[in-house]
Amino acid sequence: MAHAAQIRIPATYMRGGTSKGVFFNLSALPEAAQLPGAARDALLLRVIGSPDPYEKQIDGMGGATSSTSKTVILSKSIKADHDVDYLFGQVSIDKPFIDWSGNCGNLSAAVGSFAISAGLVAAERIPRNGVAVVRIWQVNIGKTIIAHVPITEGQVQETGDFELDGVTFPAAEVQLEFMDPAAEEEGAGGSMFPTGNLVDDLEVPGVGTFKATMINAGIPTIFVNAADIGYTGTELQGDINGDPKALAMFETIRAYGAVRMGLIQRIDEAATRQHTPKVAFVAKPASYTASSGKPVAAADLDLLVRALSMGKLHHAMMGTAAVAIGTAAAIPGTLVNLAAGGGARSAVRFGHPSGTLRVGAQATQVDGEWTVVKAIMSRSARVLMEGWVRVPGE
Repeated sequence: MAHAAQIRIPATYMRGGTSKGVFFNLSALPEAAQLPGAARDALLLRVIGSPDPYEKQIDGMGGATSSTSKTVILSKSIKADHDVDYLFGQVSIDKPFIDWSGNCGNLSAAVGSFAISAGLVAAERIPRNGVAVVRIWQVNIGKTIIAHVPITEGQVQETGDFELDGVTFPAAEVQLEFMDPAAEEEGAGGSMFPTGNLVDDLEVPGVGTFKATMINAGIPTIFVNAADIGYTGTELQGDINGDPKALAMFETIRAYGAVRMGLIQRIDEAATRQHTPKVAFVAKPASYTASSGKPVAAADLDLLVRALSMGKLHHAMMGTAAVAIGTAAAIPGTLVNLAAGGGARSAVRFGHPSGTLRVGAQATQVDGEWTVVKAIMSRSARVLMEGWVRVPGE
């Protein structure tokens, strides 16, 4: 019996922020996978090791968490005034499904580095020493991201002393600017607040009716108050991810919120849109011990936020959700802003399960409509391995 040999595909395994993923240059993919569709999805699922009913992704590059089951495809940009086109795929661990509906803010930190090293950025735009400004077109959501990548002797600088809670070792700082982060293509008419309100009463059968801020910025996100659903905002992964009833409750909230936001028409469609929207709960500052054992003092925080990704509480904070947090915090009257103490704010430091993160946003109100020019935060990125991934030839 003949068996198909494995094929090998040039790839780079990178950490970006608190996530990891497999990065590809579009032109290096097999021809059938260079276009969106079943062939591309099948290839990337096999690379990551999904679907895996054991939920371990042993036979692939995935790390069995939403933060490590990710793929990125990059190419020289066809968009004017941009360097690179960035397409992100969130790979389901246990289902044969890749969600292309949103961005990964954490892996955005690695896009500039990869693009420079892969020759996707014009040489004249890269200084010998200093900071390269890489203009990224985020294909999933149709938005611009500006990455400020440190360069030493003409090469991307990856090592440094910038520390990021949720990442064990320090590295070089990469500042990201998420330009005009409201997701225009999402929700009712592309509004930042698709229901037209900063706060709504969200009715969730079997759970209750409670206040919610539903926002399209960075990534569509549903914010609720921790106390309204029985939490304090100091929870760690073990407090929620081992509780099937809690996870089912959050998925129900997510589904009903998605309908209210106009992202789906029916509740059952939420199963095919796992990456978006996100659900997060907020609370006023309180002291707690982070997952690393590090104490986090209430005095060092503006608020607490916990967020779920792909059905589980995230170990830190998704970068795109951080953009949503910063944006909502800058708009007086949202649940995020109220948890932070209310009033005008240009930046907040929030507590998450791994520690703290600061994010800033510039918000303005024109004719009653809120707009955000950009959201800013710092991450880091590093190449972990480069070479080829191998997949069975079929």
